[in-house]
This record gives sequence, C-alpha cells and structure tokens, in this order.
Amino acid sequence: MSDVRESGFKERTRVAAAREELLDIAPIDRTERVSLSVCDGRTLAEPVDAARNVPHYPRAAMDGWAVRAEDTFGASDRSPAILRPGESVGPDTATRVHTGSELPEGADAVVMVEQTEQLAGELEVFDAVAEGENVAPVGEDVDEGQRLYDPGHQLRPSDLGLLKATGIDTVEVVAEPEVAVIPTGEELVQADPDPGEVIETNRFTVSRLAERWGADVKRRNIVTDDHEALRAAVQRDLTRDVVVTTGGSSVGERDLIPEVVDELGEILVHGVALKPGHPVALGRVQDTTVVMLPGYPVAAIVNAVQFLRPLIKHLGRMPLNPPPTREATLTRKIRSEPGVRTFVRVKLDEPESGLEATPTRASGSGVLSSVALADGWVVVEESREGVPEGETVAVQNWEYHE
Repeated sequence: MSDVRESGFKERTRVAAAREELLDIAPIDRTERVSLSVCDGRTLAEPVDAARNVPHYPRAAMDGWAVRAEDTFGASDRSPAILRPGESVGPDTATRVHTGSELPEGADAVVMVEQTEQLAGELEVFDAVAEGENVAPVGEDVDEGQRLYDPGHQLRPSDLGLLKATGIDTVEVVAEPEVAVIPTGEELVQADPDPGEVIETNRFTVSRLAERWGADVKRRNIVTDDHEALRAAVQRDLTRDVVVTTGGSSVGERDLIPEVVDELGEILVHGVALKPGHPVALGRVQDTTVVMLPGYPVAAIVNAVQFLRPLIKHLGRMPLNPPPTREATLTRKIRSEPGVRTFVRVKLDEPESGLEATPTRASGSGVLSSVALADGWVVVEESREGVPEGETVAVQNWEYHE
C-alpha cells in the first residue's frame, strides 16, 4: 500500500473500469422458497407454470341473462325474442346471471341486461347473441400448465396476483445477497457528541439503501481505527457476500482498512475518478467482496450508489435499472474537472418558464444536508469540463424506491 500512500491518488481509476473490476464475480447460487407475501421484487430461480386454469369454470362476462344462443336468433328492437325467466336454462328459458357468475348448465351465451326487458312474467330480448358471446371460457386468461415466468424474472405486484390466481402460493427465488455494514472511526459516537466527536450516520443510511436495493443486511457496531480490531471485524463477516466499511478508506495514517483488506486478500481498486468520494477502495477476501466507502456522508452515498448498488443487483441476479430522471434548465454554471465524473446535488423549482435545476451551494462531501435536502443530482461525465448555465440537464432521482 506504500505506493498509494505516497502518490496520494495521483492515478485514479475511471468509474466504468472500477465497476467492471468489482463485478467480475459470479452471482450467488443460493435459492430459497418463499411465500407470495414476501417475494415482491425477488428474482425467480426456476420457471413457474400455472397450476390451474383461470378462470377454472365458464363464467358470465357481463351482467345479464344466460341463454341458449339459438333462442335469440333474429331478435331485434322491433321483433324481440320472448323467453321465460327461470332457475335453469332450457329451450326458450333464461336465467339471471352477474359478472363472474358460473354459466348455468345448458347456456352457451349471455345477453346483456340492458338488451332485455321483463314484462308480465316474460323476458323480451332485443339483441341476438352468438354462441360464446359475453362468456369467459375455461382458461381464457391462463391455461393450466402455461409457462408464466422464466428464471431471472423480477417479481412485481401484478405478478403476485397472477400467481395467486393460478394456484401458486410459494416460489423458488434467488437468495438475497448478504451484506454486513461496518462503520469505522475512533471519532464516531451514537449520541451526544463532544467536540471532536461525530454522530455516526453512514451505517444507518448505507444499510437502508442496501436493503432497498435487495440485500439482507447485518449492521455492525462501530470499530475504532485499530489494525487488529479492523482485521477481526472483516474476518468475522467473511461468511457474507459483501462487507461494506465506512471511513478510513483514504491514505492518511488512520486510514487502515485498505491495508487490512490487502493483507487478508487483494485490493482491486483504490481511488476512483469521481467527485465527491474519490478515496473509495474495492477489494476481495476469499469469496467476499469488500466495498470500502469514504467516511464523509455524501461521499459514502455517492459511492454506495455507484458501486454497492450494482454489486447487490449483480449478485442477486436483479436488473440494474437506471434511476428516473427529469430534464431541467440549469440556473447556474457547474464546474467540474476533466477526467472526473462529478455528481452535483441540485434543487428543483418549476416556475412558469419550466423546470429549473439549481446546484446546492453546500457542496462539500461532508455536508449531508446537501444530499438529504436536494431533489437529485446531475452527473457530469468525465469528458466534460463543467456545464454552462442555461443548458438542459438530466436530474437523477437516485434515491427512488425500487
């Protein structure tokens, strides 16, 4: 690690290259069977076929009268067919049905109620219907044995309704990636900070984000800046798929975690060309990936979105969908460094002239409010040197609920 400490990140890996290095690992192969009540957003590990027809009986598709279609032939407004209301359907006899009702035996069609009129114990039918008209046959929606979903499909609420309707109560899904979040730093406290102490927030924020992205998260207690303590903390969680540390990832005297990971396994990347948060480190120890986030809250969040999110999605075989964006006019120039991907927090306003994005003035990587009170961020790619006022920019809502 001495070369990194001496260089002070003079050479920084591009974001895309760092991510490619990070994701050069096989997705997890563990699966589990879960009930529909807890599998929204989960990824199927095996194909799913319908266990029964939907509907499983012929049913009325309209409120009206179940009839034999042949008894309505020639019916019109001027010459209605005359049928008898009854409890069953037979020649010239009709039975009242409602939408979803089972079609009575002997019936093969339904006349809509608005096309009929009851007078003096008779039913006048003003519209001829064909066999099968206004009737949902068995399996009209889904046939028993029909393939519904293939492995890799991410389940949505509408999918869960269909699965339930077809007689399926549990499904085999890819297990959630297991993540441990370890905050580090001798200055961190949970409450009532003295001068020089800082309330620890990264564990709370990063773990909640990881859960939102589909991980099973274990939150660990604060570990001080001690080599052996950090080593023991990482080794404790090598049974998990990912270890996330916050703090101590740079090149100062107390930035020990990259050195620890390098001793236990290997450092893949240390220092990435992004702002804020270039002192991120990525490593591997045995089969566990280690994401070493900077301690400054904004830097930790930016790097979690750029690296931890795609890692969780990759391991759990979940799609990495782009965050929703809104186009807005930039109200103030953005400055950025060529070769560095820059994430600029902005507030949105919508005057009569259209949506506007204003960079927050509090731009430091330790200013948590600059993210928490922003409406999103603008990504300035490495190829650009700033963005001029008045340009239309895409504002990413990176914190949307997936």
